[in-house]
Amino acid sequence: MHEHATEQAGSAGAPEESLWRAVIAGAIDEWLHGPLRKQREAEQYLFDDTHDFPIVSQHAGVNAKMLRARLNRLRTKGVAQQPLVREEAQAA
Repeated sequence: MHEHATEQAGSAGAPEESLWRAVIAGAIDEWLHGPLRKQREAEQYLFDDTHDFPIVSQHAGVNAKMLRARLNRLRTKGVAQQPLVREEAQAA
């Protein structure tokens, strides 16, 4: 019976975890593809926020430090700047 209760508790957290992962994914999408203002806000949240981001990451089942390290590698490579180039090409 204890195994069944643990199984239910684990599956009950899955939709909530997915919701929090969607919040993080949305922030990453804004950082990569949003208008400049949204990109800056998302970048601040993803890289500098010390209160909400760690909590959201915890609820998402994501290690905030590891995610930030990976995102920082992308930022260093200039991946976040690519949408700006794409937007300029579309405007032309």
